[in-house]
Amino acid sequence: METILSLKNLDKKFGPVHAVNNLSFDIQKGNVYGILGPNGSGKSTTLGIILNVVNRTSGEFSWFDGKLSTHEALKKVGAIIERPNFYPYMTATQNLKLICKIKGVSYDNIDEKLKTVNLYERRDSKFRTFSLGMKQRLAIASALLNNPEILILDEPTNGLDPQGIHEIRKIIKDIAKNGTTILLASHLLDEVEKVCSHVVVIRKGIKLYAGRVDEMTASKGLFELKVDSNEEQLIELLENHASINTVKKEDEIIIAALKDEMTASEMNAYLFGKGITLSHLLKRKPSLEQQFLSLTNNN
Repeated sequence: METILSLKNLDKKFGPVHAVNNLSFDIQKGNVYGILGPNGSGKSTTLGIILNVVNRTSGEFSWFDGKLSTHEALKKVGAIIERPNFYPYMTATQNLKLICKIKGVSYDNIDEKLKTVNLYERRDSKFRTFSLGMKQRLAIASALLNNPEILILDEPTNGLDPQGIHEIRKIIKDIAKNGTTILLASHLLDEVEKVCSHVVVIRKGIKLYAGRVDEMTASKGLFELKVDSNEEQLIELLENHASINTVKKEDEIIIAALKDEMTASEMNAYLFGKGITLSHLLKRKPSLEQQFLSLTNNN
């Protein structure tokens, strides 16, 4: 599979602040990648470096298996890393025509890209009449005008209402279905879990995890358990079980994380044999949020 972007030991320091710390990962063609981390973790700085708007301190990165210079490669990239500046008294189409002139691409794609972001019906409306979500969708259209091989988005749903967030996420998924590789930075676990196939988790500029989202959430799983009585005995039995990794209580539910495979029926039979009758038993995979918290708390 073609490697569109490769980062190797990338480092960036702003005085005493180590914004990006020895960061390495690859972006393979045809996937949706999320760089996930809290605000201030180095996500935007990383995107700035690969887009040549921030100078790296050390390390290297290469585009398209190193076949193209960064200058040439960026012609195949669409990116939104800041709120784009559109002219308020110009229409959506007029603004995109101006972007085409700046990028040196034809006007032929404008209508198609407006349809992609569900703004074709508003193509002759002035930009100042657009909602925040519509403005962000027009920005995505502008980033697609050169038919990029990779689309880079920094916090694409920041500040949007729930409807706007839903629209942007659907558009991102639709763009990905058409074969465009996507790299987005987000501090929202929910966003990465719903939109991305791969994730790079960073905190304080340091990579904590890089891989598939489903592999990150596919540990041995966990049990949710509840009893009407004998709760202390239940917790003790779980803590002493060889297949249980950790036990904790959240509200009225006891969460038991597994380190070995175990079915719900096996758990139920084991506890029933010890005199415990459960009022609630559910086995599920851990969420990305639980894995993320585990990573960031342990590092």
